[in-house]
Amino acid sequence: MATRVVTLGIDLGTTSVKTALVEAVPRDPSGFVVLASCARATRAEAAAQSAAAGHQGQEQDVSRIIQALNECLAALPRQLLQEVCGIGVSGQMHGVMFWKTGQGCEWTEGGPSPVFEPGAVSPLVTWQDGRCSSGFLASLPQPESHLSVASGFGCATIFWFLKNSPEFLKSYDAAGTIHDYVVAMLCGLPRSLMCDQNAASWGYFNTQSQSWNLEILRASGFPVHLLPDIAEAGSVAGRTSHAWFEIPKGTQVGVALGDLQASVYSCMAKRTDAVLNISTSVQLATSMPSGFQPAQTPDPATPVTYFPYFDRTYLAVAASLNGGNVLATFVHMLVQWMTDLGLEVEESTVYSCMIQAAAQQRDTRLTITPTVLGERHLPDQLASVTRISSSDLSLGHVTRALCRGIVQNLHSMLPFQQLKDWGVKRVIGSGSALSRNEVLKQEVQRAFPFPVSFGQDVDAAVGAALVMLQRNLNQRES
Repeated sequence: MATRVVTLGIDLGTTSVKTALVEAVPRDPSGFVVLASCARATRAEAAAQSAAAGHQGQEQDVSRIIQALNECLAALPRQLLQEVCGIGVSGQMHGVMFWKTGQGCEWTEGGPSPVFEPGAVSPLVTWQDGRCSSGFLASLPQPESHLSVASGFGCATIFWFLKNSPEFLKSYDAAGTIHDYVVAMLCGLPRSLMCDQNAASWGYFNTQSQSWNLEILRASGFPVHLLPDIAEAGSVAGRTSHAWFEIPKGTQVGVALGDLQASVYSCMAKRTDAVLNISTSVQLATSMPSGFQPAQTPDPATPVTYFPYFDRTYLAVAASLNGGNVLATFVHMLVQWMTDLGLEVEESTVYSCMIQAAAQQRDTRLTITPTVLGERHLPDQLASVTRISSSDLSLGHVTRALCRGIVQNLHSMLPFQQLKDWGVKRVIGSGSALSRNEVLKQEVQRAFPFPVSFGQDVDAAVGAALVMLQRNLNQRES
C-alpha cells in the first residue's frame, strides 16, 4: 500500500495564526484534500517599545503569536501529525523582528512533546508600521531594485532604528520576518534564511541578481550583518531539530514564503485566473507570462507592483492597504458613538446589522473613497465622502457606499480592463472580509468584466502546505 503524503502548512498572519494538514489525493480534481485545519486569533498588538516611534508604531508581541501557533498545533489530530513529512510556513510580509543567534528560543517539554518559546527576541514591527515618514523615506538611498521602499518594510524599519535607536540594534545579531524566525527556530539554523519573496518585501533587494543591495546599504552605515541569507522559494530550509507536537524530528521544513504568494498558490488553478483576496487589506494578483521582467527602476507612484512568485516568475499585484480594516474602523466608530451616547452594543451586532441594511439598499449615489490608511503609492491621500444628500444617509446607504468604495479604489489601482488585456478570464474571490460580507461580494461581481467565483477560500496555510506537498511528490517520483 502506498504511503500517504501529508504536509503541514502554517500561516502567521496579521491577526491570526492558521494551520492546515493537507494530503495528496491524485483522484481529486484539485489533487489534494485538507484533512484538518485550525485558526487562532493572536491578539498580539503591543505598544511600540521605542518612544520615538510614537503612536505611528505598530508592533506585535512575538510570544503571543507563538502561543497562538502552539494552540493551533495542539488542536490538530495527533495521529495525523505523526504522518507529516514536510512543513510549509508563510506569513505577513514586509515586517521585521530581531533575535540573538543561539538564544532565539527555549525548547521546553510542554506535555507530551517539546514546544519552543521565544527567548532573546524583539517585538515584531509589522507591515502596518507608520514610523517612517515620507520625509524620512526620502532621506534614504535609492534602492537598486524594481520595488521602492515604504514604511513598514524591513529595511526601512532597520534604517529607522539605526537613526533613532542605534543601541536597540546592538542587542541582536539576526533578523527576519516572523515566519523566517519560526523556520529558523524549528530547524535550529545558525543564520537567518529568507526566500526572495520576503526579501523583495523588505526593500533593497534585486530580484534579477537574487541579492541584497549590499554596496548601497554599506555606504549608508546599514548593519548588513543582520540581513538573512537568500534561498529559492519552494526550497528546503532544513529539518526539525526536535520532535514537535508529534511531528517527528528530522522532518523537512520549507524556507518561509510570503503570505500573498502562498495564498495565490492555494487557489490559482490556471494562468488565466486572477485572485482577489479581501481580508485585513486587499490584494488583486495575476501571474505574468514566463520570461517577464519588471523595469529595474522603482516608480513609487505606480500602484501595481511585481512580486517574485515561484520559478523566477512574477505576480502582478495591486495591493491596497484599505480592506476589511476599513469596515472594522467604521464599526469601531459606530460603537464609539453609541458609547458616547450612553448605549452599549457589541461590535459583532453592529457588523451584522450594517451588512443587512446595505443588502436591502441595492444602490446609492453616495461616494466614499475609503483610503483611511492612505496607499503605498499615495501615502498622503486620506478618505473622503462626496455626493452627500439627505436621502443617502441611512446605515444601508453608507455601508453600501463603503463596500463599493473598497472595490472602486482597487479598480483605480489596477483597471480591470488591464486584466482582460493580460488574458485573465476569471476572478477567484476570497478572504475573510469577503466571505462574510454579501454586499462586498455583490460589489465585486458588479465591478469585474468577467466571471467571479467565490467559496474557494484563498488560504496561505494551505498554499504553504501544497508547496511542500508538491516537493515531496516530485522527490518520490525522481
